[in-house]
Amino acid sequence: MTALTLSTAAAPGLRADAIVIGVAKGSASRSGDLVVAPGAEAVDKAYDGRLAGVLETLGATGAEGEVTKLPAPAGFKAPLVLAVGLGGEPEKDASYDAEALRKAAGVAARTLAGSKKAAFALPLTDPADVGAVAEGVVLGAYSFDAYKENGKDAKARNGKAPLAEATLLGGKPRDAAHKAALARATAVAEELNRARDLVNTPPNDLNPEAFAAIAQAAAKEHGIKVQVLDEKALAKGGYGGILGVGSGSASAPRLVKLSYTASKADKHLAFVGKGITYDSGGISLKPAGHNETMKCDMSGAAAVFAAVVAAARLGLQVNITGWLALAENMPSGSATRPGDVLRMYSGKTVEVLNTDAEGRLVLADALWAASQEKPDAIVDVATLTGAMMLALGNRTFGIMANDDAFRSTVFEVAEEVGEPAWPMPLPEHLRKGMDSPVADIANMGERMGGGLVAGLFLKEFVGDSITWAHLDIAGPAFNEGGPFGYTPKGGTGTAVRTLVRLAERTAAGDLG
Repeated sequence: MTALTLSTAAAPGLRADAIVIGVAKGSASRSGDLVVAPGAEAVDKAYDGRLAGVLETLGATGAEGEVTKLPAPAGFKAPLVLAVGLGGEPEKDASYDAEALRKAAGVAARTLAGSKKAAFALPLTDPADVGAVAEGVVLGAYSFDAYKENGKDAKARNGKAPLAEATLLGGKPRDAAHKAALARATAVAEELNRARDLVNTPPNDLNPEAFAAIAQAAAKEHGIKVQVLDEKALAKGGYGGILGVGSGSASAPRLVKLSYTASKADKHLAFVGKGITYDSGGISLKPAGHNETMKCDMSGAAAVFAAVVAAARLGLQVNITGWLALAENMPSGSATRPGDVLRMYSGKTVEVLNTDAEGRLVLADALWAASQEKPDAIVDVATLTGAMMLALGNRTFGIMANDDAFRSTVFEVAEEVGEPAWPMPLPEHLRKGMDSPVADIANMGERMGGGLVAGLFLKEFVGDSITWAHLDIAGPAFNEGGPFGYTPKGGTGTAVRTLVRLAERTAAGDLG
């Protein structure tokens, strides 16, 4: 992980490989002018106040994610100035948007792969800015190199190791609020990167048993109670959904319960994650071209796991139970068939019409288990439907809920932390499509609105009078394109920050 420090030192005298500054497009009143963002005053002064003009000559526009390099001025100990675009300039004296700072820091950290140290002279007007830049640096510097030659010693990104150290200029190392913001950002970003590692790990090394073992080790390290139900315990308990999905695999399923208990907490959240460590579709085999990235089908469980650990590291005063519903969905002679009927943990029966609609089956058991503890709210996270990707694209997750106010709260939280999301309905008329002649419900309904149908199915397994939200992260969980902002290619760790911030707001008495 990139080491982070705060410093009030002046940029010219700091020994580093690069000084990172921010630039932005001019406001509407002076359209076309490039603006050097606050934090870079010493750099601008060294260019006799003409830094914006020099950058414009080099083609800089201030657009979000744009990077421009130029030699550092005389007298600087760093040889390079890296200007990164922040997008538009804030109106009047307003501070820059936290997400703009987060993205700029991420782009710079990724660009500086191979560097030992960089100084970030971005706008830091308050502790929130410190946290945003710190998060962006750690997330942007991420690389997954466990399977490269020589393992962790490999120079993973184009022959270059990730940025080793970052100093945030303008951050006050003796200021309690600045130090707290840095510590929070570090904990959340490191756990989000842990989720990315899990998503990126190939399924031959991350089966349900292996995932459960990783969770057990982390729980022990951070004082979290853990309970793992293996296939025998699942059978004894009647978890027909998880067992049915995992029945075709040589790797047996697991249900992992992580319990973080705070000393002064009076609220309880339950997070439930879909953990299909590989999804072939089962007997309803996926078509060619749809299998290659299915190691990411456990992204929901990875997000829940990371969020619970992050909450423990931050000492949040809210009790959190994380449920990881882990199974591998494979076709074999023992696999669940289309037409089979499963008896779920809740006692309801489900006719399986499509074995590739497996995520809702494992979540149903875990949701009912979570409901038995009667938490104040349940949030499940899942790469659940391709229909949600068709509706919202590859960067936005859908939010459904049985309570409009809670859905709005989760949406606000996601926006606050910079995770694109959108509230979606649960139209009751779609429920009839899941009526089954032989069981209480079928696992498939109408094709149109399939993401909403899946949400309605899950709703059936949430206990009465329990507030619940469902995050369908099928689109943003795995980035098959090039990196952008602080988001790498591969596993993204989406939803971790939303869950952590929701836990923080709950601890503060603002559950919504």
